[in-house]
Amino acid sequence: MTESGELFRRHPSNPILTAAHWPYPVNSVFNPAATTVKGRTLLLVRVEDRRGSSHLTVAQSSDGFTGWEIARRPALRPEPDTYPEETFGVEDPRVTWLEDRGEWAVCYTAYGPHGPLVSLALTRDFGSFERIGAITPPENKDAALFPVRIGDRWAMLHRPVPGGGGAHIWIAYSPDLRHWGDHRPVLLARSHGWWDAAKIGLNVPPIPTSEGWLIIYHGVRNTAAGSLYRLGLALLDRDDPTRVLRRTDEWVMGPREPYELEGDVGRVVFPCGWTLVEGELRIYYGAADTSVAVATAPLADLVAHVLRSPGQ
Repeated sequence: MTESGELFRRHPSNPILTAAHWPYPVNSVFNPAATTVKGRTLLLVRVEDRRGSSHLTVAQSSDGFTGWEIARRPALRPEPDTYPEETFGVEDPRVTWLEDRGEWAVCYTAYGPHGPLVSLALTRDFGSFERIGAITPPENKDAALFPVRIGDRWAMLHRPVPGGGGAHIWIAYSPDLRHWGDHRPVLLARSHGWWDAAKIGLNVPPIPTSEGWLIIYHGVRNTAAGSLYRLGLALLDRDDPTRVLRRTDEWVMGPREPYELEGDVGRVVFPCGWTLVEGELRIYYGAADTSVAVATAPLADLVAHVLRSPGQ
């Protein structure tokens, strides 16, 4: 645990990626998915152009912190003529390696005239993508797949916002990655004065541990100065992820540094990707919707911390 009492330690080079690093003119870079490809860290970064529309671009590093090589053109850009749900951009990707299929699944938010929804694409190299297209109706976002089948079906956490129903984390199942059903709530936003009372949503894809699926989620509290985004932990049963084993009462990371407090949307830390290197969990996050930063923690410490927490 750091001197500030937080579990995660920010890297001294933060922010590690900004608009100034980009090889073409952009407004901001943030909310990256993350994975490891041939021993290198690969980020699929949300890039907002100067019109206000977002696309996804690949950045790679040998050590995961410095020396980033940024692609000179987007990897996944909106295709509104074919996918009208992407008219206003593609945002906030989460990447999951599907060992059984030998490919990565990329869940991302497609934003169009009817609101945000979850879309899915598959890739083997982050150079070409097979678009599955929209897999939920709007309004829905903050989705990621589990890396293995649960029973005989694929499973996905997502965050629908039904009319008058609140913003909670749900699960859905699919036999083929195209048709999703059996939706049910898993983790609920709390109420009144809690740090995660206004709404919650999944951040990085589920992390497998010996104790269950570790979930990092964001909670939002509405204050007089605006919305405040912070992170909490939960642990789901490995065989039945609808069963919440533990959930932290207190948030474990919140905006503190100047690059997290000030930006296009201030007071936001928002990770969308993780890698695990020799037991160290690295979360890559958007800071104030403006830049990319990274924070680290021993995975064993995170699991121990959430195990000391009560049930949900």
